[in-house]
Amino acid sequence: MHDATRAAARHAVGRPRSIWGGIARTLLVMVSVIAISSVSVAAYGVWHLTAKFKHNAVSLGDGKIPSIAALNGAFNVLLVGADNAPGQKHFGAKREGTLNDVNILIHVSADHDKATVVSLPRDLVIAHPQCTDPKTGAVYSAMSAQPLNTAFSRGGLGCVVGTVENLTGLNIPYAALFSFDGTVKMADAVGGVPICVNKAVDDTDSGLKLKKGVTVVKGRQALAYLRSRHGVGDGSDLSRIASQQAYMSSLMRKMTSAGTLADPTKLYGLASAAADSITLSESLANPDTMVQMALAVKSVGLDHMVFVQYPTAEDPNDTAKVIPSTALATALIDRVQKDQAIGLDKDALGLSTKLEKAKGDKAASSTKSPSPSGSATAKADPDVIAGLRGQTAAQQTCSIAKTD
Repeated sequence: MHDATRAAARHAVGRPRSIWGGIARTLLVMVSVIAISSVSVAAYGVWHLTAKFKHNAVSLGDGKIPSIAALNGAFNVLLVGADNAPGQKHFGAKREGTLNDVNILIHVSADHDKATVVSLPRDLVIAHPQCTDPKTGAVYSAMSAQPLNTAFSRGGLGCVVGTVENLTGLNIPYAALFSFDGTVKMADAVGGVPICVNKAVDDTDSGLKLKKGVTVVKGRQALAYLRSRHGVGDGSDLSRIASQQAYMSSLMRKMTSAGTLADPTKLYGLASAAADSITLSESLANPDTMVQMALAVKSVGLDHMVFVQYPTAEDPNDTAKVIPSTALATALIDRVQKDQAIGLDKDALGLSTKLEKAKGDKAASSTKSPSPSGSATAKADPDVIAGLRGQTAAQQTCSIAKTD
């Protein structure tokens, strides 16, 4: 058992439950929706949506607004899901402060042919840089060995961006903050998202009830699937990332289907839901920038969009936390920095999901994980980084029901 598996197994004990899900990973889809909506709905509707994004935009603190020309090459976007976000209602007891519970780094290659989506665990213990709150001017000193999810409380979205930049060495000019009310709205707007489980699930903790096989989930049922810790996976927050990736991959396939792209009502509904539940950085809250980003993402094929979990190992000082798995994390980020393809080996799905042709799922994939290069044998693919956990957007997976 490798470090990441051991960490996941022990990480579940005594952890507070996040009610955030993988919807944060769909910003690029939402950007595309906004762009498409601009030619699919009335001009007033488009103006209303873009005006709302601009009004709610926040500064990342560096005062720099990238030129649109920057999107002609490689670019990075950070998606942040806030637990206990301002205005949150009906999603559990209110707690002191806001935490960046979901942290997703998206890298689009310079040729716009591939994308790497990296999920960074909320309990990843790392160094934090000095941060300044753009609203209050308060300055927070640099820290060592603190969980990633404390960054938002030290300076908002800009501090989360700075912390991830400090960890990865990447420049991240674009960012977005999500409230988890958007999970419900977006799942409803797209008409539901197909998900699969290998056994029937009845999780009283999250309220998730699913039959064996494929179910189209909407609204709060979608949220229950994404937040479930006792219904699917091994009970850990790390294993839940796999379920979130399965959901997001399915949503991507649904979003790129002809039925969705040709339906102006769905497109406008998605764009409206995004405008109500997403706060963009000032660098991103510009219609021209969003259109350019949408055009870049549109050319990325589903089999060239790879979702991976940032490599971790158990924190020796706290078994409820994790630290970077140095060698594997370095290999991953080095590939991203060099704009190289990321391949996954046959064991990348780990213990929490598996490929399986479920009843009623006509397009389910085979039991082998296709690599971004299309190689039939992962071992012969030079792009493969052995030990990474994740999947491509093209892969259709079933979550494994948790057994006590």
